[in-house]
Amino acid sequence: MNKGYPFVLKELPYSYEALDPVLGSDTLHFHHDKHMNAYVGNLNKALESCPDFHKFSLHELLTKLNELPQSAQTAVRNNGGGVYNHELYFSTLTSPNAGTKPSANLQTAIERDFGSLDEMLAQLKQAAVGRFGSGWAYVVTDAKGVLSICSTPNQDVPDLCKFVPLMTVDVWEHAYYLDYQNRRPDYFDAWTGLINWDVVSKNYEDRNF
Repeated sequence: MNKGYPFVLKELPYSYEALDPVLGSDTLHFHHDKHMNAYVGNLNKALESCPDFHKFSLHELLTKLNELPQSAQTAVRNNGGGVYNHELYFSTLTSPNAGTKPSANLQTAIERDFGSLDEMLAQLKQAAVGRFGSGWAYVVTDAKGVLSICSTPNQDVPDLCKFVPLMTVDVWEHAYYLDYQNRRPDYFDAWTGLINWDVVSKNYEDRNF
């Protein structure tokens, strides 16, 4: 995650064509270069007049919103959440031919907390498809390594004082409309083939609060 003000747009960890045919290059250019970039710019704009918080990491800003001037809190919540969510989303995708799998430790946690990987993805799909309007669905872990599913509206993030998000699926229409129009369930099913389980597994191993 970004370390502090001024925040910068992180490059994708793969080419714009790497996720074809699940997500096309036009979608990635539009989603990353336009939408995510706007959140980065608006977050920096919101923090311009808050020099006391320029050294705060993105995580610190989102967990200490109440310490910011009230006039900046909503903009930092919305745009900081937009940067956080998109960084997590893009970092946990890979080529549909990558063939990654959950690590042994993550697989054990999945089977313990959901019964199977298929069941975890089924519950994540229910959260993603059932999210009214725009938002996100996540697999998160608590400090003890217990996994669960949650969903947030707009650009809200899970409670980062209680959970570490391991992966997320973006269900804003701009994430999939060029490729799937209004077929969110089809988008979700295809998205599961892009999950970079190596990154998700590392997120699980590296969890900290």
